[in-house]
Amino acid sequence: MKTELVIDLEAEKQEILKRYRALLRASKSTLQKGDKKEIRKAFDMALESHKDMRRKSGEPYIYHPIAVAQIAAEEIGLGTTSIVCALLHDVVEDTDITLEDIEREFGKKTAKIIDGLTKISGVFDTNSSLQAENFRKMLLTLADDVRVILIKLADRLHNMRTMDFMPRHKQLKIASETIYLYAPLAHRLGLYAIKSELEDLSMKYLDPDTYKFIAKKLNEKKAERALFIKKFVEPIDEIVHEQGLVADVYGRPKSIHSIWNKMKKKNIPFEEVYDLFAIRIILDSAPENEKADCWKAYSIVTDLYRPNPDRLRDWVSSPKGNGYESLHTTVMGPRGQWVEVQIRTQRMNEIAEKGFAAHWKYKESSNDNGLDQWIQKVREMLSNPEANALDFLDDFKMNLFSDEIFIFTPKGALIQLPLGATALDFAFEIHTDVGATCIGAKVNHKLVPISYKLQNGDQVEIITSSKQAPKEDWLNVVVTAKAKSKIKSSLKEEKRKIAENGKEILERKLKSLKITYNTDNIQKLSYFFKLPSTQELFVNVALGKIELKDIREYLTSEKEVENRGPERPENLSVDGIKNKIKGGESDILLIGEDMQRIDYTLAACCNPIPGDDVFGFITVSEGIKIHRTNCPNAAQLMANYGYRVVKAKWNKQQELTFLTGLRIVGIDDVGLINNITRVISTDFKVNMRSITVDTNEGIFDGSIMIFVNDTEHLENLIKNLLKVRGVTGVTRFDA
Repeated sequence: MKTELVIDLEAEKQEILKRYRALLRASKSTLQKGDKKEIRKAFDMALESHKDMRRKSGEPYIYHPIAVAQIAAEEIGLGTTSIVCALLHDVVEDTDITLEDIEREFGKKTAKIIDGLTKISGVFDTNSSLQAENFRKMLLTLADDVRVILIKLADRLHNMRTMDFMPRHKQLKIASETIYLYAPLAHRLGLYAIKSELEDLSMKYLDPDTYKFIAKKLNEKKAERALFIKKFVEPIDEIVHEQGLVADVYGRPKSIHSIWNKMKKKNIPFEEVYDLFAIRIILDSAPENEKADCWKAYSIVTDLYRPNPDRLRDWVSSPKGNGYESLHTTVMGPRGQWVEVQIRTQRMNEIAEKGFAAHWKYKESSNDNGLDQWIQKVREMLSNPEANALDFLDDFKMNLFSDEIFIFTPKGALIQLPLGATALDFAFEIHTDVGATCIGAKVNHKLVPISYKLQNGDQVEIITSSKQAPKEDWLNVVVTAKAKSKIKSSLKEEKRKIAENGKEILERKLKSLKITYNTDNIQKLSYFFKLPSTQELFVNVALGKIELKDIREYLTSEKEVENRGPERPENLSVDGIKNKIKGGESDILLIGEDMQRIDYTLAACCNPIPGDDVFGFITVSEGIKIHRTNCPNAAQLMANYGYRVVKAKWNKQQELTFLTGLRIVGIDDVGLINNITRVISTDFKVNMRSITVDTNEGIFDGSIMIFVNDTEHLENLIKNLLKVRGVTGVTRFDA
């Protein structure tokens, strides 16, 4: 037995060396003198410190850092410093090596990046979320060095590629965090290939059935598609070369996630998604001819195939905020289906594939540095001292990952804002004081209120008044983080003044009741009035909401409060909640690591039914709520509050029914409703709670709320409903 183990270790050693050499080959293009030695030193340190560790799959742990370094070098195009950091990204967290050791060996820069990659551990506020804190820490370093995020993305990509051996609840948590934060981040940094792969991999774990279904469908028609692309591309290729352009023309499949998005957005079955692939024309042009060549290629394509006039996207004249440049058009193909064509040069293509790293390479020639502006915005958001990590995360998600619109000032300067921004956002974007005193705006010379949603290309002039001051409801009007944080701090300042006033009034009132004015008593008072902070207490006193008679009431109940002490539901541990709500007759669902029977409620946002993939979420006041893993809110809950998520799975139970909704569309026909209800009530003995039907010029659109036992029951019902004459589609919908 012993010899076998030795051989195994020997083979592993060879495999590690093989992977290390592959890494060196991948980084060859960026290596300078002495770099190889640095990489070797980092590799040796990582090898030594991880030597006794294994991954969940049983492989040596060192495979992971090598793979992350390989992704950083090959797929993102990063240089030596990043490769060193990728090799060492887990040593501080998992081994005895400290940041000081790394700084001594590899210098300050490397140590700083690795610090950014090391998770926060130890004690911190229980109401906050560890993931959010870690994400924020990573972004703090982004403001100094973008490589932190790029290496983190490489790390995340490798973890997602090798997640098969993880327990299911871990898979769900990591996949949710990926789809919620890391995929949009890759998109924002222009790493399209990585973004698509992260989205697909997340979907593989969060919604495995749909994922497998689309993958299978794509595979079935592979040969047919290849033939179509060949026929479509041939004439383009011919004319492009006749015109003297050097170009590479090919078809590229769309990602599974983007196909699924299209199916959901347009509410259509797979068969009706036409753009399962895009045609790419990559031109080899000199920098000064780029624009002209792109338009030349565009005119060749549109001479051959008729374009859809509404689907021209020109990011060559004004690139996206993440540096993306390309010309997109949708044309009618030879077989009567729409085909998307993307036209760009090699330089643009490299920026589209490798994002940030390529952007730096071409920095000198690039006139527009949207990425630098973006990092500037991240800095602004991080400099807001008041935001807690979760607010910060939501703001960040909202602002930095959304599409942008371009707005012009009265003098013609261009300002980028996120989609959905209002006139008030624009005012704050220009200057805090302009925002704070804004009373309205002129959009394209027409007067509009501050809540007016701006459209791409609007020209905006802000109207101000010295009497205006920020109000609480402004927070519902703005979407940008800058505007939100400025309004909040201005309101805080206002509140602080009122509270100062209230504090003096309260002191006088307590004196007249012979109560000592001290911290303890003030705390008890705010607890008695159910206020979140003492500041709120002072504000309420100043505004006259709390008067002398209320304080007298407090005096009488004081004795009782003293014996009781404050309750803090948030600080209950998971086990505490489990024990507290154990019992009840609920043996349909098993919850937690040890799969106990615990009381729970089903979330109204996604109406789970037995057979659905589900997880439990511990709420602050309502015990455990059960959500579907593909619920619209699941990604956010698991990404922000992973520590409150518990495992849950359905038990084979007695026949119970659960409410779910079906949307039925079709062509209106005599007796259609009768036929539908017959299938539901007679054939399936299913109770309906409600049915709403809308027919419009012969098109039938109905939603039915029904009670079913489980997913299998529901699927059979859908199959039979689709057989009803006139019904063209049946889909389950979330409440």
